[in-house]
Amino acid sequence: MDGVLWRGNQALPGMSRFFETARALGIRFVLATNNASKSGEEYLAKLRGFGVSVTLDELLTSPQATAAYLARHAPEARVFVIGEPGLAAELRAKGLQVVNEQPEQATHVVVGWDRRLTYDKLAEACLLIRRGAVFIGTNPDVTYPSERGIVPGNGATLAALRVSTDVEPLIIGKPQPEMMLQAMARMGGSPEDTAVVGDRLDTDILGGQNAGLTTMLVLSGVTTLDEARNGAIRPDYIFQDIGAVADALQQANAARSESPATLG
Repeated sequence: MDGVLWRGNQALPGMSRFFETARALGIRFVLATNNASKSGEEYLAKLRGFGVSVTLDELLTSPQATAAYLARHAPEARVFVIGEPGLAAELRAKGLQVVNEQPEQATHVVVGWDRRLTYDKLAEACLLIRRGAVFIGTNPDVTYPSERGIVPGNGATLAALRVSTDVEPLIIGKPQPEMMLQAMARMGGSPEDTAVVGDRLDTDILGGQNAGLTTMLVLSGVTTLDEARNGAIRPDYIFQDIGAVADALQQANAARSESPATLG
């Protein structure tokens, strides 16, 4: 969503038109974001503020995906969390224990974007990982497109812990395919009939490629046209913004309607 639907608290061009088009054409969607700072309910409220109505089933955040992964693979996990309140809330909602008040009990360290990150949090996580706690990152985004410009993302925090522990985190969010697979399962989709729209080559587009999806890059976030055309990761389609995606969907639908088989 960040860099595709909005930048900070500013809607990007064509956002409302995209949702109107998807609903009109019967295109199912899941809004899958690596941003670990908000819960699903918080995203619903933010979307309502932009005049867009979606359901919780149409939202998938990296905290939700991480919580679902842990509930499936380590339901007894006791988790020390670096992140904002939404991350801990999603973990608890899946029945997982958050043990920040008693970190010595932690079996897992889950790290999400934290705008109140402190040295003490980093130090505690470092000590736990060195003692054998499983190191999990909600997402690897090294930057975040804010209203002020490009600022450090969760990948910067993961990098600090990686170099201080010599342990690589297990990444749940994009570009790993876990989130894409969870989203397709919600929609009843398959790689053959699913596309990913995103603004980042190294997470959205690579994640789509890793899951075998069609990939659509928008230039409203962090990726430039030159990077998209000449980089190692190349999308199937490039659009200026989400409004241009909506226009292309409408044009494709009109072309199908006007095919020779339907003309008088």
